[in-house]
Amino acid sequence: MVFFIRALLVALFALLCASARAESLRCNGQIASEGDSRLSVLYKCGEPLLKDAFCAPIYSYGSLRPLPEPYASLFPCQQVEEWLYDRGPGNLLATVRFASGVVQSITYSRSPH
Repeated sequence: MVFFIRALLVALFALLCASARAESLRCNGQIASEGDSRLSVLYKCGEPLLKDAFCAPIYSYGSLRPLPEPYASLFPCQQVEEWLYDRGPGNLLATVRFASGVVQSITYSRSPH
């Protein structure tokens, strides 16, 4: 019984640690991370390989549906930018996503997505 409780606690702790992980991007000896501004990332990492900007729909809190009218007319979407960095041979591509001018997420992949 004690073994089962210990195993359960270890599994719970590992799950909590995994979900609290935030990605960062090492550039020129500096680190860009969530919460940094576009200017900060540009200073630390230089110009990205590619940039994309689009208007993402805003969803109601806790819902998979976009904001209903009349709110959707007032806030039709949120401006989002994605910057793609090629980190060189043997490294994954890094995509930095900005929302409201601040790093929202950093993801890594073999090809742009």
